Amino acid sequence: MSAQSSAHDSNTGNDARTACAQLPSHGALRAALIAARSQQNGGFNLDMWATVVNRDGIVCAVAFTGSQRGDQWPGSRVISAQKANTANAFSLPKLSLSTANLYTAVQPGGSLYGLQHSNPVDTDVAYRGNSEDYGQANDPMVGGKIGGVNVFGGGLALYNAQGELIGALGVSGDSSCADHNIAWRTRHTLKLDYVPAGVSGDAARPDNIVYDISTQPGFAIGVSANGWGHPACSALATSIAAQLPAIP
Repeated sequence: MSAQSSAHDSNTGNDARTACAQLPSHGALRAALIAARSQQNGGFNLDMWATVVNRDGIVCAVAFTGSQRGDQWPGSRVISAQKANTANAFSLPKLSLSTANLYTAVQPGGSLYGLQHSNPVDTDVAYRGNSEDYGQANDPMVGGKIGGVNVFGGGLALYNAQGELIGALGVSGDSSCADHNIAWRTRHTLKLDYVPAGVSGDAARPDNIVYDISTQPGFAIGVSANGWGHPACSALATSIAAQLPAIP
């Protein structure tokens, strides 16, 4: 590595620390994720990955719940980052969209059809570095702009106590419905759930997952009553979602 490259990497690290100052540390993210994963979430009781990005889409922290990186699906590391990027990229200071809210709109004929093919993952950021560092405080994704769009449950925008949108959280490793429930509880523990508004129809949980898809003749995937619906994974996951902590 050249001296110029080393200097660039050092500057990038310093910039990332400054850019992530308002967001949870690796330790705080991991502790909140473990606490959320330990509850009943309606999935398969699997270990999880989580990623936090800032408002510019820079990865600030990556963590997992198991004792080593192979204890959770390896592919879910990048998926968690995609979800964080998506929730950040398609939320606004006054309107939060969870990744679960996007499922129906991106289906063929939906108002956002094709969105999932925009903003591709930067594979150089996703897969660079030493695999032994994945999920650690020095995960190689940290400091990079990951990109990516994911359109099922597990991604939530982060709003601080002043109501400012400061980035997003992505969680992956179980069913998409359990991912959403775990992400919600993780965000709540981190006290970054001062959500201003959303499309769920539930004022107490504005960006909650919506289960209103019903089978209709001629529609292979069913129809969402409010246009923001997500498929149900299990009766338990659905009931848990309705009882998740309300916003402050």
